[in-house]
Amino acid sequence: MGKWSIGRKPGRALGLLLLVILSFLVLCRLDWYNLLPAWLKQRQSGLQANGQSFMLEDSTFWIFGGSMHYFRVPKEYWRDRLLKMKACGLNTLTTYVPWNLHEPERGKFDFSGNLDLEAFVLMAAEIGLWVILRPGPYICSEIDLGGLPSWLLQDSGMRLRTTYKGFTEAVDLYFDHLMSRVVPLQYKHGGPIIAVQVENEYGSYNRDPAYMPYIKKALEDRGIVELLLTSDNKDGLQKGVMDGVLATINLQSQHELQLLTNFLLSVQRVQPKMVMEYWTGWFDSWGGPHNILDSSEVLKTVSAILDAGSSINLYMFHGGTNFGFINGAMHFHEYKSDVTSYDYDAVLTEAGDYTAKYFKLRGFFGSISGVPLPPQPDLLPKTAYKPLRPNLYLSLWDALQYMEEPVNSEKPVNMENLPINNGNGQSFGYTLYETTISSSGILSGLVRDRGQVFVNTVSVGFLDYERKKIVIPLIQGYTRLRILVENRGRVNYGDNIDDQRKGLIGNIYLNDSPLKKFRIYSLDMKKSFFQRFSIDKWSPIPEVPTFPAFFLGALSISLSPFDTFMKLEGWEKGVVFINGQNLGRYWNIGPQETLYLPGAWLDQGINQVGAFAASSLDPALPGITMFSWERGSGNSLFRLITVGDGAEGLASPFCIPPW
Repeated sequence: MGKWSIGRKPGRALGLLLLVILSFLVLCRLDWYNLLPAWLKQRQSGLQANGQSFMLEDSTFWIFGGSMHYFRVPKEYWRDRLLKMKACGLNTLTTYVPWNLHEPERGKFDFSGNLDLEAFVLMAAEIGLWVILRPGPYICSEIDLGGLPSWLLQDSGMRLRTTYKGFTEAVDLYFDHLMSRVVPLQYKHGGPIIAVQVENEYGSYNRDPAYMPYIKKALEDRGIVELLLTSDNKDGLQKGVMDGVLATINLQSQHELQLLTNFLLSVQRVQPKMVMEYWTGWFDSWGGPHNILDSSEVLKTVSAILDAGSSINLYMFHGGTNFGFINGAMHFHEYKSDVTSYDYDAVLTEAGDYTAKYFKLRGFFGSISGVPLPPQPDLLPKTAYKPLRPNLYLSLWDALQYMEEPVNSEKPVNMENLPINNGNGQSFGYTLYETTISSSGILSGLVRDRGQVFVNTVSVGFLDYERKKIVIPLIQGYTRLRILVENRGRVNYGDNIDDQRKGLIGNIYLNDSPLKKFRIYSLDMKKSFFQRFSIDKWSPIPEVPTFPAFFLGALSISLSPFDTFMKLEGWEKGVVFINGQNLGRYWNIGPQETLYLPGAWLDQGINQVGAFAASSLDPALPGITMFSWERGSGNSLFRLITVGDGAEGLASPFCIPPW
């Protein structure tokens, strides 16, 4: 058959042209408004700033928000926490979006399971909550590197949070993917997202005046049409305001409220006021105190914020947990890494239980809502399981033979630049550096963050931010020098985020001579890492175990599993795993003394309990106790639930006595 052409079929071409013209005329005459679904007809304007008030369509709208991060809460518990938010009288959910978790390798995106952002936002809509999205790309949030992926640091010239080409190219690719998911969830498209935040607290960083306009344009070019906001604390508000974006403030005290609202009035004139982050508590650092904020003080400040004519978002309403290695750190005068718990002394506890803050705020918001609040959901049950003792053991030194082939390098290589994970380096966990030495002396170098030094298999001390030199004892012949380096968490806030490479940084010296020829093992402790340790590789625990080591035990549950807490008394430092899930770090320096174990991650029957112990205080290796607790009301902050045989004494994430 010959090819069809206009020259051979002029009549058909003319017919097609007439059909196109006729179709255009018909479409122009259709009453498109009446063809729209009813729920879209009412969505024309979205959230707007109208004088000193927010307007949602034609109605004045007050934002009563609460922060909860989907990536810090088991997906099975999202609905429970959101229902409790709604029952507290709040109408808006706010959440960050962590780039580092969603794009763990360049171009490889993960929005599954606990990272299913769309499911989380749609669940909020189903429950009756609006959403303010805070997509970064930098989010702070006490998460590793403020939510930026560590592979960005492979570029030695990287300048994060600027218009440096290497950074903006990565942001563009990430936003291309992320915004394709977010755009359909916007209010004007029928979704619950009523506002989107542009970056996060940039005024306190302020390295590049072109950066914030770039992020604003990046959002708009990809279809973001809802109200845009910025968010800054007292250190950055003056430099954080930008044209065409509504400025909001972050604070904790009534004194700050007056100062910051006065400043906003001077630069924005008459605009709606909003406290984007009213800090209901604070995060904790290893070795520091447990931070608390009295519930009566919280109620007074919330009341003062609303009396000032401001909308509010409670940061945090529910904090959750820094599962795995995702915690961040601070480094001003000294380096301080954040604990595993992100309880935050928030309105709900880490386990989702009610607090005195919840009851007082529910009463307050209920008194101004004008309609009855939904009933409070029942608390999820908790229990205390029998103590367990690990029964299998694998020393780190024996485990090396089952790991992936080490990286061989003439010089030390930092975590991020290791040629592993498809060229993306190592993000989290531990890295072991091994070389050969033939003399004793002074070992020195930059270790980030904590390096345990071994001569053969004997620990001789640590190198860290404070201890930059260590004595290597007298040895004979050639000896293995090993340095096990832990990434305790990259800084998430401050001026030094460009300098967050981990592992051995540059050369390591023995008697001022650089050591050479390293074998480097990645201990990222992902699920795939443990799959190499089949059951035949393990041995019964010896009378005196060699540390560091992996331990394995079993928790048998005969009925439906419930939430519990794990206490590793006598264990010094390491990580715990349940059925392959990384619960997070433990460390006996506190303030956190137990790890939250969600019942949703347990199975009826046998559960595998694993631990990596860098060291132990007790050579006998004590068992692991399972506690159950609630944060009480009235004068008692904590109440122990004695279900089962494994609980004794006061049990809480921080073991704070009642008052």
